[in-house]
Amino acid sequence: MKPGLRKTLAVVLLAAVLLMINFIAARVPVRGDLTAGQIYTLSAGTRALLSKIEEPVTLQLYASRDASGLPTQFKNYADRVEEMLRAYVRASGGKLSLEVISPAPDTPEEERAQASGLQAQQIPLTGEPFYLGLVVTQADQQKAIPTFSAQREEFLEYDLSSLLHSVQQLNKPKLGLLTKLPLSAPPFNPMMMGQRTPPRGQIVHDEWARAFQIVPIQPGFTSLPADLAALAVLHPTGLTPAQEYALDQFILSGKPVLLAVDPSSTWFKRQGGQQAMYGGGSPDTASDLPRLLKAYGISYDPQQVVGDSRLATPIGLGNGQVSRMPVWLSLTAANLNASSPATAQLNSLLLAEPGSFTIDARTDREITPLLETSAVAGSVPGFTLQFAQPDEVARSLQPGTAKKTLAAIVRGPLATAFPEGQPADPAGADKTSAPASAAGLKTGAATLLLIADTDWLLDDFSVRRVPVFGQEMVEPLNDNLAFAANAVEFLAGSPDLIALRGKRSAQRPFEVVARMEADAQARYNDQLAGLETRLSEIQGKISALQGKSPDGGRLVATPEVLKTIEEFQAKELEMRRERRDIRRALREGIDALETRLLLLNLLATPTLLGVFGLWFARHRKKAA
Repeated sequence: MKPGLRKTLAVVLLAAVLLMINFIAARVPVRGDLTAGQIYTLSAGTRALLSKIEEPVTLQLYASRDASGLPTQFKNYADRVEEMLRAYVRASGGKLSLEVISPAPDTPEEERAQASGLQAQQIPLTGEPFYLGLVVTQADQQKAIPTFSAQREEFLEYDLSSLLHSVQQLNKPKLGLLTKLPLSAPPFNPMMMGQRTPPRGQIVHDEWARAFQIVPIQPGFTSLPADLAALAVLHPTGLTPAQEYALDQFILSGKPVLLAVDPSSTWFKRQGGQQAMYGGGSPDTASDLPRLLKAYGISYDPQQVVGDSRLATPIGLGNGQVSRMPVWLSLTAANLNASSPATAQLNSLLLAEPGSFTIDARTDREITPLLETSAVAGSVPGFTLQFAQPDEVARSLQPGTAKKTLAAIVRGPLATAFPEGQPADPAGADKTSAPASAAGLKTGAATLLLIADTDWLLDDFSVRRVPVFGQEMVEPLNDNLAFAANAVEFLAGSPDLIALRGKRSAQRPFEVVARMEADAQARYNDQLAGLETRLSEIQGKISALQGKSPDGGRLVATPEVLKTIEEFQAKELEMRRERRDIRRALREGIDALETRLLLLNLLATPTLLGVFGLWFARHRKKAA
């Protein structure tokens, strides 16, 4: 065979081998995830959830890939969603099937997308609708994600797993509610004098009722329903030992519990009435579960209120005066845990006179702080706040040196608060009876979401009611309601979902370029500030000269004024030139860096292959 023909055949065979390797690799059920943060690797919680699917589930991904003018970010994120769904299908053992649909405008596919509850977005340039949503069907159950948002990319796996879990539930999960707070509306009795309109409860109760069947726990309870998906214990006061025991055993059974205690409930302080005027206060102003929290390694002082001068909330004092209340904490995104689904995507919360927790760190438990103060937070005694003005509270507040935990999730084994067994007398009257046997005590892993405040649940601190055309509209003041909904939905979902955490985004920002742009922008802003200062000075000189003019303020074109104007124009031109130079230098630096990176990406692989080929040829020649 001629050498030229031999080389051509070798090239053809090499290309064929590469195509065959690519074909086989695409069908081998083995994947490697080399991304930072393992964004394409399913969590153990998701795999456990997939293993529990009993009936086949159909996934329909509606992604408008054929629409013209789609942003690159949308295309990249659509690929990210599809790849994640294919990972779900591979891990499901045949229980999931995926269908990818590209709905064009005015087609049956678009009609099916709309009928399934998907929401159309619009292409910025053309206004043409496009879709990126998911419909999940199991038997006669159907749920959907109306539209995927790139802003929630870190929680893509959580959203997908949560949807798969919800489609397998035939009925609303039950949420037990144990509280003395007026969350639900009292019964309406039209026969009562003055009761013309039905009384209303708090908005948070309505929000929870959308997704859950709320089961009120009566004040005299001695046991808790076994079929609850989760339990919310809000401002517990006056519980008997038997009731504490029931709570302890429910927590240790593994069922998730939302526990909100408060060192200074503004609601019950208002209810104290005349008692508060004489220093008595309301007996329900502070709430605590000392026996349980101590056994769980959680420290909480029901007498101390957290204050933070950096998070103080402005409040009106009357007569147009406004002061900042340091024990009313306006939390921002910097105070919220961005990696937990319960607090991710939230921007602002308002907690009034909260407390704080200190949780013992143990190797067998997982502690996830959700809400934290700044490092200067301190505390003041709760009883001093009844008539204190904001300035007085600020003066009495001693700043600290570390952040305080206002809310956290505790997961893992907890020791029972009743090692001796169930209290003998549920009513607490017979103190001489021997306790029951401790053989049946539960000691399993627990999931406990702690919040050291209860006022944030009330309408006064979360919404504003606005009359619009004779009807009352509710306008959120902050993200308190969203936090309440997120927290309960997070807890009441599958235990496998609680273990999921946010992952890093697939979008890797070019940090070097971003720093270059930020530095140049800072220099530009400094120059611009200097320009504005000089312009103000020159305009001041012109105004002064105009004021000295003999004809009543009309500007006279004297040589002095003309000279000043010429200086202004010259300096303005100079600053504009400097601004252009900064922008050009910035652009040149970024372009040069991008060119170097482009060449590196283009030449790296051929260079490495060439080096390997030379090494291989040399090694082969030596072997021959």
